[in-house]
Amino acid sequence: MSEMFQSEIQRLIPHRYPFLLVDRVTDFIPGRSIAGIKTITANEAGTFGCSPGEPMVPTTLLIEMVTQLGAILVLERPNTRDKIAVILQIPSARMLKLVRVGDTLELAAEVLKLKESLGELAGRASVGGELVAEGQMRFAITDAKAVFSQHP
Repeated sequence: MSEMFQSEIQRLIPHRYPFLLVDRVTDFIPGRSIAGIKTITANEAGTFGCSPGEPMVPTTLLIEMVTQLGAILVLERPNTRDKIAVILQIPSARMLKLVRVGDTLELAAEVLKLKESLGELAGRASVGGELVAEGQMRFAITDAKAVFSQHP
C-alpha cells in the first residue's frame, strides 16, 4: 500500500477532526517507514499559536503530526487490531523554521526500534523540501479498550 486516505487512517488511529493531524499517507513501507502530508488551513489557524499577528504551528503539534503518522505505521501490523499507540517520551524535538497557514507539510517517520508493545520512531517535517522540525519519540502499544474505559 503506498497511499492511504482519511477512512483508512481513521480505521487505525482514534483521532478525529480537529485532532486528526494527518491528511494523507503518501508512502508506506510496512514496519520500516511512512510518509504523509498535512496542509495547514486557515480554518485550523485559531487552534495554533501566534507569532505577533501571524498564526503558526507550535513544535508540539508538529511532533504530534509525526507521531500520528508513526502510529499509523506501527498499528498497520496484523497483531495490533484494537490497539493504540501512546507517547511515552519525546527525548528530542526541535523546530527549525516557522510553519504558517498555507504550508503543506511533508511528514516522515521511520522505525528505530519496534517490539511487541514498545517502540521508538524518528520523524521529521519539511515544507518544500526544507526541514522545519525533527525529533524522536518513544511509545507503547496497548489495548484501546483498557485506555478508553478509564474515561467516562
